[in-house]
Formats: sequence, structure tokens, C-alpha cells
Amino acid sequence: MSDEPQQPERATTVASRLTEVARRFDRPIATVNLPVHRASTVLFDTLEAAAATGVATMAGERGASTYGTAGTPTTYALMDALAELEGGGVACRAALAPSGLSAIATALLAFAKTGDHVLISDSVYGPTRVLAEGVLARLGIETSFYHPLVGAGIADLMRANTRIVFTESPGSYTFEVQDIPAICRVARERGAITMVDNTWASPVFARPFDWGVDVSLLALTKYWSGHADLLMGAMVVREPLWPAMWAAVRQLGVCVGGDDAYLILRGMRTLDVRMRRHEANALAVARWLQTRAEVARVLHPALESHPGHALWKRDFSGSTGLFSFELRRDALLGEGAAPAAPGADADARVQRKLAALCERRRYFRIGYSWGGYESLIMPAKIATLRSVDPWTGGPLVRLHTGLEEPAELIADLEAGFEAMRAAA
Repeated sequence: MSDEPQQPERATTVASRLTEVARRFDRPIATVNLPVHRASTVLFDTLEAAAATGVATMAGERGASTYGTAGTPTTYALMDALAELEGGGVACRAALAPSGLSAIATALLAFAKTGDHVLISDSVYGPTRVLAEGVLARLGIETSFYHPLVGAGIADLMRANTRIVFTESPGSYTFEVQDIPAICRVARERGAITMVDNTWASPVFARPFDWGVDVSLLALTKYWSGHADLLMGAMVVREPLWPAMWAAVRQLGVCVGGDDAYLILRGMRTLDVRMRRHEANALAVARWLQTRAEVARVLHPALESHPGHALWKRDFSGSTGLFSFELRRDALLGEGAAPAAPGADADARVQRKLAALCERRRYFRIGYSWGGYESLIMPAKIATLRSVDPWTGGPLVRLHTGLEEPAELIADLEAGFEAMRAAA
């Protein structure tokens, strides 16, 4: 009797054959990149195998999945890569979310409960503030915002029920550099969990678990993708926190598809080289902006003039393409303009001048995102996004410096300044 496994009989109807054919491929072909696995249904040979895998999936074991929402070979490959790269040698696990904000929300909901208190940096990403003042507040979770330069002084703001300290460094729009190691030391002594939004630096230029954080959050939409064509986020946590994180992921139904996970894996291969080009381009543009009479100051932590430069140099190994610059009000309104808000007519003039600077640029296009290969420009509207340290400076403009030739980016901004001066 032959030991060869018997092949099933061929289906006799086209309808059945259409469901059977081309579902297995057992010929070994080595490719550079992993194949894309798209799946909702996961199959098992026996009920016992299905039950055992269900237990493993609930426990968050690597590679265990009973359904596409738990994971596929493609999404697990990305999760493992993130844990290794972002963890930087610290034992970590990673989960995926459909956007950066979804990752932030899932992490906060995983560890905060009704009656808890959360501390969040005043310079945090705007939607994080909206989430805290909306969803968290409705769940009975109180949020206090702290000055981004508080450092070890965070001890004075912590309460007995402070569960989470949420940091972001550099801060959104205003790019304050926080002393996160000092904050983490205090939080650990008080039994609080520390989180950082590490989207700006990525693991190329920062090792947040070396700072002492417990959870690192990433908008993979940005540099990891690098091509402005997909949305995804990630939650990377120390191993002891994984059960709570994974439980929240599963209970909230947070998941991503194989195609997007594959694109992040592909973009990841060139992340280092792209980040270094973003860094060089941004510094060239930032240093040129420092020479402009229209510019009051450039908010880029890698510049020696930045107030947080020493902390940035201690904690980061490089900088990225995102920074801001402050315009002089007299450059917009004319010499002798009052520093305070001068009225509706003058405000309208400022808006026209800003529009002239930003609109119809060749390379710096108007857009809210960043982290792709393209350069972007956007005036900052942060009046409602600060409560502890309100912005009192002049008009603020945020740039994302892409991969174009820096001399051409500078020429594009120079044309914008000329248009701004000429605007009625």
C-alpha cells in the first residue's frame, strides 16, 4: 500500500470547483519580501485544535489567531518587528491599530478606568486632548494637563489615583523637549504608567524604553509608511503590560488589514535612509529660516538656539523633517504694529499674508499630515490646544520637509515670503 496521501476526488460541479482551486501552494519559492496574507476566516483541522488556538489567542501568544482580527502572518510579522525595533533590546510586545489616534485611545482605555486621574502634556497632539476631554471624561476619567517643561516637578501634580502620565517629546507645533527620564522616575515611584507618543522620532532617532517609559505609541502613518498613502498606528508595551494591552485590543476589535501591514513592512526597509534625508533637508531649511527678517524664531530642537537643545541632544540621536517657525507680527502688519491682537481688520490682513505665504507653493503643499516623502506647510491654530501654557507668540507655521532638493525647497519658501510681502 502506498504511503502517499490520497488526493480528494475532483469536484464535479463548477460551483464547487471555484471554491476549491488555488487555495494551497506548497512549492517552495523564496522571495525577498513576505507574501501578503488577507484573511477573515482561519481554518482548523480539528475542534481540539480550534479550542487550543482560542486559548492561546486570548492569552496573546505570538502567532496565535482564530480570526483575522487577531492576526495573520503579515500582521504578526509587523507586530514582532515593531516590538524589536521600538523596544531596542527591552522585552516588549506590539499591537496594531487603524490609525495613530486609535493607538492612543486603545492604550489609554487599556490602563485607565473610572475614578482614575491622567496627566497629559499641554503640548500634546491636538486629537489626544480632544479624546481626553471627550471620551475619557464621559467614562469618569479625569485629566489634568501639565507644562511640558515640568520634568521631575511632575511629582507635585500627581495624586493617589494618578494612573497614567502621557508625554510627547518634542511637543506638537511648539516642539518643547521634555525631560522624560525624570518624569518616568517619579511616575514609577508613584505606581503610575508612563506613555510617550514617539511618532516624531521613531526608533531611528529615539529609544524611549531606555528613558523608562512603559508604553510607546506610534503613528505608522507617518515615517514608517513614508508615502502618504495609508493609515496605521501601533502600541508597544513592556512585556508585563501585554495582557492588559492585548485584552483591550481584542475587546475593542482593534485590527488592521494585511495589505496595509505589508506596506508598512515594505516602507520600514528604507526608514533609516529616508529619515536621515529628512533630517538633513529640515536642518538646511531651518538654518536658512533663521536668517530671514520675517522670522522671529525657528522651533527646531536640533538647532543650538532651541531652549531644549541640550535635552534633545541627550535623549535623541537625530531629528526629523517636522518643525515650526514663528513669524514677526510687524513683518505681517508693518513696522510699529502692536504685539497684542490689533483688531479684526489687522487679523484679516494677517490671514491674507499667511495665505500668500502658504498657497500656490510648488513643493510645500498645504496638508495636515506629515512623515511622507512630500513637503507640507500649515499655519498652526493652537489657541484651543493649550490650557497651561497658552501660545503668546506671533503667527506660527509648521513645515514638514520632504525628500526634495533642499535648495529648491528654500527657493519655494523664498517665493512664499515675496508673495507675503506683496499681498494686499
